[in-house]
Amino acid sequence: MTYAVSVITIVITMRSTIIQIGNSRGVRLPKDALTLSGIKKNIEIKVKRGEIKIVPAKDSKGTDDFAIASEESFAKDWLRPEEEKAWKVYQ
Repeated sequence: MTYAVSVITIVITMRSTIIQIGNSRGVRLPKDALTLSGIKKNIEIKVKRGEIKIVPAKDSKGTDDFAIASEESFAKDWLRPEEEKAWKVYQ
């Protein structure tokens, strides 16, 4: 028996700017983009050089410990003077 399966993937591409939100920076996400993504409230932010990815949070257990460990890790790597200089052109 053979089955034909068709999957339709909708991709929205848009441009935006990073804005000041208090002492932080952020991006406004259109309601339609959030609706299409299925993301409700809790998210995980995955960061690698040149990319930030927002995905739904899978599990909130251990999040505080993970966030603290991540912050310390990023601080050691990204808050060096040479990193600041290298990334200044993108600010």
